[in-house]
Amino acid sequence: MSDLTLILLAAGSSNRFGLNVKKQWLRIGHKPLWYFVADRLDTLNLFEKIIITSSDDDIAFMKEYASYTFIQGGATRQESLKNALKEVQSEYVLVSDVARACINEEFLKNIISKKGEADCIVPYLKVNDTVVYENTTIDRDKVKRLQTPQLSRTSLLKNALESDQEFTDESSAIAAYGGTREFILGENDAHKITYLEDLNSLSCLKAPSSDTLSGTGFDVHAFDDGGVMYLGGVKIDSDFGFKAHSDGDVAIHALIDALLGAAGMGDIGMMFPDNDKTYKGIDSKELLQTVVKKIHNFGFVIINVDLTIAAEKPKLANYKTQMRNTLAAILNCESSRVNIKATTTEKLGFIGRGEGVGVIANANLKYFDWKEI
Repeated sequence: MSDLTLILLAAGSSNRFGLNVKKQWLRIGHKPLWYFVADRLDTLNLFEKIIITSSDDDIAFMKEYASYTFIQGGATRQESLKNALKEVQSEYVLVSDVARACINEEFLKNIISKKGEADCIVPYLKVNDTVVYENTTIDRDKVKRLQTPQLSRTSLLKNALESDQEFTDESSAIAAYGGTREFILGENDAHKITYLEDLNSLSCLKAPSSDTLSGTGFDVHAFDDGGVMYLGGVKIDSDFGFKAHSDGDVAIHALIDALLGAAGMGDIGMMFPDNDKTYKGIDSKELLQTVVKKIHNFGFVIINVDLTIAAEKPKLANYKTQMRNTLAAILNCESSRVNIKATTTEKLGFIGRGEGVGVIANANLKYFDWKEI
């Protein structure tokens, strides 16, 4: 059994990346970046356990991909690392960022081979350019650009991080605590993705799959005397509304399920439970906006959607264009990619009896193609 645990930090917000897509969700083929990195390192069979930190928004979706140990991160890198360390029982821990996606196997094994020679083994890069600090030129040979992964004694790292001081890497915390660190020459292949242009420096990253991902949604709501009716985000002139926990917009609810289905993200009931008072009477357009943001954050692009509204009443012909434009604005796509159809059930069933409305929605997504940026 290995005495080494791997922690991959993936809880960041990607604020500096410059896109709506979180960098950890960029696709390499079909795999999101975090999974690509974890799987790549897992195949080396060097670790007792792999722990991945994640934001609260991402963790449930990450668990759909793999069976690693997922830990909710904190507001800072250090908080995320402390949370992950609670799950580490091995004598040593290797900490890296998923943004260092192309770590070379030989480089990694070289770090691990130094285990026990110091409390922290730290890869670094030399600085070739002239360095000025606060208007003073300093000796660049004395400057090191530290990288991850870094190998640490687990118990010492846990103690070192109990300080109120914020550290940007493990070795700095261990050194401040009085521990030893050994520097070894790093590699350019361990370049970290911070900005969009950094992607061009990593040769191991292949383009995302060009597959189309399809999903279907279906929902029905019974009529409720009184109230206001909304369909497709549009207020409908009607003497009755829908029985529902939210505003009852059955068209948007079906559309949300179609989008979530295409992305593999569950369903509307999982994301917005009907026993949660937060969503009581909520405008369904707000729910759709939340879903669209998540879909974009998780590396998907909406291609088109198609809705079929089955209703004996009210008549919807005069509302279809307005629905189309309203939904297109929320989906951030051209109105030509939003299709609205209205039909009846020829007097059959509860819809034919004028007791409610049913909607079938279809959505097509693709992966965000970061290679085209």
